[in-house]
Amino acid sequence: MHKRKRKSNTNQTQVPTKQYTVKEPTELLVFLLNTLSNLGRNSVKSLLSHGQVLVNDQAVTKYNFPLQPGQTVSIRKIKITNTPLMTGVIILHEDEDIIVIEKEAGLLSVSSSKENELTAYRQLMDHVRRGNPKNRIFVVHRLDRDTSGVMMFAKSKEVQQTMQNSWKDIVQERLYIALVEGSVKKTEGTISSWLKETTTFKTYSSTRPNDGKLAVTHYEVIKSNQNFSLLKVNLDTGRKNQIRVHMQDIGHSIVGDKKYGSRMKPIGRLGLHAQVLSFVHPTTGLLLRFETKIPKSFLSPFRSTPTK
Repeated sequence: MHKRKRKSNTNQTQVPTKQYTVKEPTELLVFLLNTLSNLGRNSVKSLLSHGQVLVNDQAVTKYNFPLQPGQTVSIRKIKITNTPLMTGVIILHEDEDIIVIEKEAGLLSVSSSKENELTAYRQLMDHVRRGNPKNRIFVVHRLDRDTSGVMMFAKSKEVQQTMQNSWKDIVQERLYIALVEGSVKKTEGTISSWLKETTTFKTYSSTRPNDGKLAVTHYEVIKSNQNFSLLKVNLDTGRKNQIRVHMQDIGHSIVGDKKYGSRMKPIGRLGLHAQVLSFVHPTTGLLLRFETKIPKSFLSPFRSTPTK
């Protein structure tokens, strides 16, 4: 597994909770650098990446977010602390209630039968316990080991239960990118079926109504050629292996997914990435949205061969 590590943040500044009014059109990072002149560029970027900057009470992490006169920029009062290196995990946002991360393909979300295996959960548990040994994190949802992208954890049992019990209302957008085999002729569509699981833990679609858990998947073709298609996939439901099963159902298995019918492995990994997660914060009520880049390897099958 290719290991990507999060750089350590060494700033220890206590940032005051203050509000600033935008006087003229500019970009958010430029505004912050000019306004927070006592902080260095890296410290200001850390405020953004940790979700501590709000524009009109909505958290914003984009450096180039456009600002207009009259808008209010607020800074949350959270201490920025040393963040040790982690393997396959990048923290996109952390506050008193939740942690949002980008997970690499190949890293388990939570432990399997092998207790000593490296997981996102174990690394984040170590991370929160550095501040207080009593701190814990709780699983809200999972990504398969070979799926990369955005996922989140709760910092208390109460927040975990709030998120899980109201998942459909709280989550506003859950977008995946899927690289699948073959040319998907229909440019967009919806797949709906009842999912069940075999005794060997393989999920499949039942042909009988109400026989299993209802799963609804929407897709849209971004790129395609005669061998592969790149899809945007939105979920109405979050069932185990839902996208993988539904892609197999329409005859276009996700590349590298031998379990669900794939015959090709052009990028050396499963072609599934959780690109966007947007949700209403369970405590503050603010709408948060996290978007990651499409993995470069997903685009490689569509690059034209240069002429010699």
